Amino acid sequence: MLGLKVKLNNAEKWKKKIVAEGLIDKAHYYSKDDKYIYFPILQKFDISKKDSLQISFVDKDFPKSQLNGTLKNSLSSKLTPKEMAFVKTGHDTIGTIAIMEIPKDLEHHEKEIAETLLHVNKQVKTVLKKAAIHGGVFRTQKMTYLAGVNTKETVYKENSVTLKLDVEKVYFSVRLGNERKRIMKLVKPDEEILVMFSGAAPYPVVLSKNTSAKHITGIEINPDGHKYGLENLKLNKIKNVELICGDVHEVIPQLKKNNPKLSYDRIIMPLPKTADEFLGDALKVSKKGTIIHFYDFLPETQFDEALAKIDEACKKNGLKHKILGVFKCGQHAPYVYRICVDFEIV
Repeated sequence: MLGLKVKLNNAEKWKKKIVAEGLIDKAHYYSKDDKYIYFPILQKFDISKKDSLQISFVDKDFPKSQLNGTLKNSLSSKLTPKEMAFVKTGHDTIGTIAIMEIPKDLEHHEKEIAETLLHVNKQVKTVLKKAAIHGGVFRTQKMTYLAGVNTKETVYKENSVTLKLDVEKVYFSVRLGNERKRIMKLVKPDEEILVMFSGAAPYPVVLSKNTSAKHITGIEINPDGHKYGLENLKLNKIKNVELICGDVHEVIPQLKKNNPKLSYDRIIMPLPKTADEFLGDALKVSKKGTIIHFYDFLPETQFDEALAKIDEACKKNGLKHKILGVFKCGQHAPYVYRICVDFEIV
């Protein structure tokens, strides 16, 4: 069978292209290994010399999908038309774990829906459902086991790294994979980087593995996140990252006390809900030229609110800044986006 061999760090780009152009073979599943993902395609297409460094055509056996591989098609014979109107087929997949949303109207069918997903998608080995929204200081989310292997721990791969985590104990978003890639492309050689709210260390590990940063410091208050972060450093043989377990409000002053001249070239603040409460901490370890990536959740018509938060914090700390750009990093809710504002201390 004809397949498209793609480096893992370019998977999303080429998946979108072959789906948009109707080239993907929906009757079969993709497969992947440590370095590449293989998409079943219907025919070859023209590729440039530059693109040939990322992709190539291969002859490969692909597993056959069930009922065209769509969850909705498979459920249509099991649920009534009225019930089908409530089905949410979209779900997050982290490693071999699929995390679904089951509407209350379908909770009596949740096991059947989960088993169907396992049958349709052979890459998924465990199905969980969201039992609550993200909450608490650790930003974690309760999950309920539905089907497959009874575990909440998984291994996930992105941007040439391997990440191990428990999806219930640690905050992690697969949807930020492209954002981590965007940041890594901005990092210059020999940068000193600070990652606030580092979790299981996806940002530190991705940046260490894919850039020439000199040193990366991660701070995480969740002991479970910190534990998985340390494990991920070993898993990826990372040497230039230091992870600290503690509250950013407390860790930054202590680091500054130990080294009064401490400052970073780049600071990443991936805590969209309350990151503005930590802008002062970031500015205390900034200098002229420091680039800060500030995240927020806002409706598209209110992105200026993030700029106002940054402006207020900089004025309070006697610093001038320059906005480098505002970037959408995914949809959080209807008409509400996770955004990143890149700004530089001048």
